[in-house]
Amino acid sequence: MGFHTFDADRAAKLDDPSRFRFVSREELLSHLGVAPDRVVTDLGSGTGFFTDEVAPHVGTLYAVDVQEVMHDYYREKGAPDNVEFVTADVASLPFDDDHLDAAFSTMTYHEFATDDALAELARVVRPGGTVVVVDWSTSGSGEDGPPLDERFGLGDAVDALESVGFTVTHGETRRETFVCVARR
Repeated sequence: MGFHTFDADRAAKLDDPSRFRFVSREELLSHLGVAPDRVVTDLGSGTGFFTDEVAPHVGTLYAVDVQEVMHDYYREKGAPDNVEFVTADVASLPFDDDHLDAAFSTMTYHEFATDDALAELARVVRPGGTVVVVDWSTSGSGEDGPPLDERFGLGDAVDALESVGFTVTHGETRRETFVCVARR
């Protein structure tokens, strides 16, 4: 299940505004609880499509991606001044303990959802901090996103986050996706 990396040759597809049908900017901002002094990270930032939507509402936004080529693409199109690029796997984030106020993942959870990655999130998100996951659901049709056998369900994400000390405050399964919001 899961754990592939998005093909960087298809990076332009990540900037398609139709992606908002899976999660809107307003919904993402609402779940994150943004504020001008917040330190937030986008896990699997890719081309910065959702990073750009959150950055104006926070102090620092780390664009984390395992592929440097995605950062290159994002830099070329232009990133907000408060975005810092971090090339890393979610299982080994270069942040101090309790450094982040929030973290979010839009359609990338299936690429990193390991025990090590979730434990790392629990280490770097401060007590009271938030994690928002919007990802492709096992109950989807498979017309968009990865194949069904590479997806997780809401229950999988809830179990994984709770196993490392998060408390899930909101969960919802949609036609193709699920939303999971958790606090540490």
